[in-house]
Amino acid sequence: MNNERPDHDGTGHDGTGSDGTRGARHRRRGVLTAAVAAAVLLAGGGGAYLAVTASGGSDGRTSSGATPPPLALDSPAADGATAYRTAGPLPDGPDAAPVYRAAGRVTEEQVRRLAVALGLDGEPVVRGASWTVGTAADGSGPVLRVAREAPGNWTFQRSAATGDDCGRKDTVCANAPADTGPVSEAAAEKAAAPVLAAVGQHRADLDAGQVLGARRAVNAEPEIGGLPTDGWTTGVIVGAGGEVVGGSGRVSAPVKGETYPVLDAERTLARLERAPAVPGGCASAVPLEGGAGACGAGSGRAAATVERAVFGLAARPVDGRDALVPSWLFDVREPGAADAVRVAYPAVDPAYLTAASPRPSGERAERDVAVTGYTAEGTELTVRFTGGVCAAYDARAREGSGKVTVTVTERSDPERVCVLIAKEYELPVRLDEPLGGRAVVGSDGERVPLARDGARLPAPDGGR
Repeated sequence: MNNERPDHDGTGHDGTGSDGTRGARHRRRGVLTAAVAAAVLLAGGGGAYLAVTASGGSDGRTSSGATPPPLALDSPAADGATAYRTAGPLPDGPDAAPVYRAAGRVTEEQVRRLAVALGLDGEPVVRGASWTVGTAADGSGPVLRVAREAPGNWTFQRSAATGDDCGRKDTVCANAPADTGPVSEAAAEKAAAPVLAAVGQHRADLDAGQVLGARRAVNAEPEIGGLPTDGWTTGVIVGAGGEVVGGSGRVSAPVKGETYPVLDAERTLARLERAPAVPGGCASAVPLEGGAGACGAGSGRAAATVERAVFGLAARPVDGRDALVPSWLFDVREPGAADAVRVAYPAVDPAYLTAASPRPSGERAERDVAVTGYTAEGTELTVRFTGGVCAAYDARAREGSGKVTVTVTERSDPERVCVLIAKEYELPVRLDEPLGGRAVVGSDGERVPLARDGARLPAPDGGR
């Protein structure tokens, strides 16, 4: 195999594989499968590193001549459960690359532009930490919520009666027969186009292959600073009638920050693979042409194959805020798998990393998750939400005479590397009395809409 870089600057942006050949389109791990959840950042913390100079450069300085400050990034722990082989030489990539950070506040005009693209007539109203447009009194109408702080995480959900129910046999919709399936990929992309344009992602790489019952998801991964991104996804959900029924993403583009020395793909893959806590962990990638090695047949574990390595930007929290960090994006195929999946790992030289907020070993991070819908039968209330595949969730309810407040809590391991993928789930909550005419509200006090699409969703598996 040749050892040429995928393109002239080593970024791999033209879609070539690690062996210089064109690779098949990867199956996205960052796809959002529901209308609610602007981003699911599942990779957690790990070791902290700090030094005066970078091992990757001659004097630890970037091309601008300035030494960047330590990057407060929770460096993810390596995945000790996976060994890797490479399908050929991995690209070198650039010597340095910038971090892009969220900055500033979201303006009313930005919110109005998105609301118009979604077909909402109301004016943006400030409610706590968010802008809100279009809330109905009973919680069933369309509503857009946008965080006031950049990058402006937004979620949108349309009334169930004009969206998801178009796929039910007992419901007649104006734009589609009751027994129709999801719209075509081309029709879904056309419906999503105004929304993507409103948030500046009209030129993003689109994937409309995901079907959710009678709905189709259009997921957009933008290019920022000339680099592909992972985890900065805008998801637009299109109903069977061709109408946008949900979505999530960010309204503000991140701002270019400091430039850091970065590692090549081979050294980044070695960091991803390294697992000191797991006996028999692999120390380096093993080419397919090579014999058995640390990750080969002699280890007793089947190795996943890295089919393609692209230099880009991956979403990670920096100083507790959304950011895009220079990373290698590996398209990896597990033995026997039909599709390759994308695994992103930071490429910043570890000499420039320092942990943002170290936690005691074994401590699990917690956060409240937005409840997107509910159903009720007798004294059992079933809540819907969007979550990740590597976290544990529990739901609880606080009952009052006029309302029931439901809270879903996510608990994740900050030292566990996890893929950026989100799924819709359901969890039951036992009430002391039947719901009756009481309203259901989330932990933020906002009314939760009744789910009317009739679909049964899985329960999370506890992050195993």
